[in-house]
Amino acid sequence: MHLAQTVVDLGTAFDLPRSLGILQRGHGDPAMRVDPGEHRGGPGGTPGAGAWMCFRIYDGAGQQSSGQIGSVTLRLDQLSARQVRVRALGPSEQAASAALDRAPQLLGTEDDWSDFEFLLDALEDDASLALARVRRRHPGLRLPATGQLFDQLITVILEQKVTHDQARHSWRNLLTRYGDQPPSSDDLQAPQWMRLPLTAEQLRAVPSWAWHQLWVQPPLSATVQRVAGRASAVHRLAETPVERDAVAELAAQLTSIPGIGEWTAAEALQRSHGAADLPAVGDWHLPHLVGEALSGRRTDDAGMLRLLEPYRPHRHRVIRLLRVSGYRQQRFGPMLAPEDHRRR
Repeated sequence: MHLAQTVVDLGTAFDLPRSLGILQRGHGDPAMRVDPGEHRGGPGGTPGAGAWMCFRIYDGAGQQSSGQIGSVTLRLDQLSARQVRVRALGPSEQAASAALDRAPQLLGTEDDWSDFEFLLDALEDDASLALARVRRRHPGLRLPATGQLFDQLITVILEQKVTHDQARHSWRNLLTRYGDQPPSSDDLQAPQWMRLPLTAEQLRAVPSWAWHQLWVQPPLSATVQRVAGRASAVHRLAETPVERDAVAELAAQLTSIPGIGEWTAAEALQRSHGAADLPAVGDWHLPHLVGEALSGRRTDDAGMLRLLEPYRPHRHRVIRLLRVSGYRQQRFGPMLAPEDHRRR
């Protein structure tokens, strides 16, 4: 095993839990868990916070016969308001070094909010002024970009049109039952609960009856298999730069895969590429949150897009601010309580 480490200086205060928390799928996520620490953020950042992650680094250029550079265990520790120590353990020096190379983008060092902050001040309407206040309370919030497009697609597919509990159960048990243990050594011991996200080959090997036990509906498992069958192409697409126009084109390419719609593409790219202007159209709750927070009344997808239009090209930044603001919309819709058919 090879251990590599570096310290990333983000230049300004960094809020690790709120920035990277979007990557964690529930409290029992086997591939990613954030340690929030004791600091609440703000201008002083969140020193003492940290995170465990494990993932595979795929070879989008096709230079490796195996299709991947290697699996990696990553430990992040925030040392000060703006500095994060990154330790990467992999089976080879190439894998560990590749993980370190991706760390700045993962932490959002390239995610610049200054234009958005100027825009909020310039608009001067009540909603924009309120958003500006939220931003001042959370100046360390950034949009992470993992580069792990394939893994993000799989997690989001499992979240399509199901409850939060269903999606978390499916992801957690898929990795626990079928995922490999990540790299571990005396220098960096991976927690016992950690499991790597599945490769395309591993996903294709999961039998149909097992998906049923995992609480994954047939249309979703079929979409997982379609994406697994296109894994090489997805790994190539993952190399797409994080620039806005390139990400928008990438979203259009992803929606050409049957079972991948606007919502799935947006949710995946928000995490893999830090897509700042890609709101998730098709979400049950999001239009209500945006509508109530920005206009005082609920709305639909079309209304949400109208409300977000003045903030282009920062529409997802608006949503992230609403998520961390503490605002809670009224809940008039039915609480979904799906029947459990796994033992039938």
